[in-house]
Amino acid sequence: QVKLVESGGGLVQAGDSLRLSCVASGDSFSNYAMAWFRQAPGKKREFVAAIDSNGGRRFYVDFVEGRFTISRDNAKTSVYLQMNNLKPLDTAVYYCAAGPKIVTITSYQNVPYWGQGAQVAVSA
Repeated sequence: QVKLVESGGGLVQAGDSLRLSCVASGDSFSNYAMAWFRQAPGKKREFVAAIDSNGGRRFYVDFVEGRFTISRDNAKTSVYLQMNNLKPLDTAVYYCAAGPKIVTITSYQNVPYWGQGAQVAVSA
């Protein structure tokens, strides 16, 4: 079992930056691939970024590549999402996710553990 708690959301203007954090507790954090998803009002939850258990591989969805960076600190059992040059279309609830493999965690149906979500709102 893994418990995930996100923080760092907020209201910002277009072009600003935010850093989301997710702290894990429970099972050994270094065994898990980690990911961020987001869900905008009225839309399905979508994959944003993923990182494997030791940080060696990272995947991004096209519309955030070059603006968002996922990272992790296994000593602090934490994963981060640095979001730069935010756009109004980035407005959503952002969810931290944990799973056994990076190749499967990119699909929300395969995610066994979720955080409660952090609201990010970007004004024009």
